[in-house]
Amino acid sequence: MRPSRDEQLMMNALVAAMRSTCGRRQVGAVASLNGRPLSSGYAGPPSGADHCTPECVELHKLGCRRTIHAEQNAIAWAARHGVALHGAELHVTLSPCWECAGLIINSGIMRVA
Repeated sequence: MRPSRDEQLMMNALVAAMRSTCGRRQVGAVASLNGRPLSSGYAGPPSGADHCTPECVELHKLGCRRTIHAEQNAIAWAARHGVALHGAELHVTLSPCWECAGLIINSGIMRVA
């Protein structure tokens, strides 16, 4: 059975989530335009920083202060490489937080799935 584009992009987001090094939640996101992936991201510390540890999770039960959210990483990667997200969609494995929702809106992403 052939998956729809939405299903394919969500599967891509689920695979991105498997790369997450956040011990609290593994989240993935894929930004796309016209059904084609543009950028992806997953939850974890900034590039080059140490991965999360069980102690970090215990210390910050309500949310790790070091983790960059999957949505933020997908948007940052696109910005860093000059990939415009205006009119794009974002497939994410967990509902965005308020801060990510604002970033999604300001980046020009038109739909979250």
